[in-house]
Amino acid sequence: MTMDVDEARQIRSSAELNVGDEIEAWHNGKLFHRGPVTQTVTGVDLFWILDARTGTRRLIDAEALVILRPAGPGPAKTPSRAAVNTSAHAPAQSSHMPLFQAPSMAG
Repeated sequence: MTMDVDEARQIRSSAELNVGDEIEAWHNGKLFHRGPVTQTVTGVDLFWILDARTGTRRLIDAEALVILRPAGPGPAKTPSRAAVNTSAHAPAQSSHMPLFQAPSMAG
């Protein structure tokens, strides 16, 4: 089973993250969010990412979700930035309600 691999990839606290780190946020075995960390607040174990699928900023609660580093080689896996750039010009399509979302500064 891949349980050992997932254990090795798991982030247990936002203190383990740096701005720019790529993460995946899972809940009940489903991938909810993926993207680079944009800001951390270690005192309350929260951090923001730029969601690769929607191009929006997401507030992630490390206690409510399973946070993993993406599988595979780090430097070779950069399509998320390209996905963010292309999806920023397209309407956001989401099949689920986000657990948390930072307010938009666009006006």
